[in-house]
Amino acid sequence: MVYSRIADSQFVNSTLHTGAPHHTIMYIPKQFDEPRIEVLHELIRARPLSTLVTLSSGGINANHIPLLLSAEAGPFGTLHGHVARANPVWQDFQKEVEVLAIFHGPEAYITPNWYGTKADTGKVVPTWNYAVAHAYGTLRIIDDASWLPAHLAALTAHNEAAFPAPWKFSDAPHEYTEKLIGALVGIEIVITRLSGKWKVSQNQPAQNQATVIEGLRAQGSEESLAMAALVAAGKTKD
Repeated sequence: MVYSRIADSQFVNSTLHTGAPHHTIMYIPKQFDEPRIEVLHELIRARPLSTLVTLSSGGINANHIPLLLSAEAGPFGTLHGHVARANPVWQDFQKEVEVLAIFHGPEAYITPNWYGTKADTGKVVPTWNYAVAHAYGTLRIIDDASWLPAHLAALTAHNEAAFPAPWKFSDAPHEYTEKLIGALVGIEIVITRLSGKWKVSQNQPAQNQATVIEGLRAQGSEESLAMAALVAAGKTKD
């Protein structure tokens, strides 16, 4: 399971948000804060499809773009991706404003029927558990056809790694990929701030955490099992 290492690591209840303290970040109660860069990097690698939020001349814009993390490039890593040349995002964005790449980890609806305290008090309501990483940085455009082949090969290799016979970018005919490359533009985001929120039932008593884990495991889906592992790893309330 791609989240085994995240789930096995011990959770820390301290706040670490990179960059200047006046920057706006998402609301993160202390018990849901995930400050460790290596854990956030693992989520980004495991789920590279980002929601990239930019400020355009017409207001806020969002695009869904796979981004490849280079963890050693810069203090918090660097993200590389590509967009269609026809997509206006690479030309219409406010260069002086940070962009935000959102990466979603496991998520699950939590029914109050799972809470062990329901029979005792009835004071239970539904909620949604999730893990998410927010990466802020400066967007740089790489309009360079010579840069794209290596990027596309690396991105493909990362996402094909789990397959028994990984497809390689070089497997496609050269003239075909050359034509495709002409329709793409590269992007780079040097990460200046990272924040993580792991909302995985840490605010529930141990009795409810145990029954939430049971309920999630009983569902049996990969997503539910991944969330069950995060709940098991994230228990912080006595």
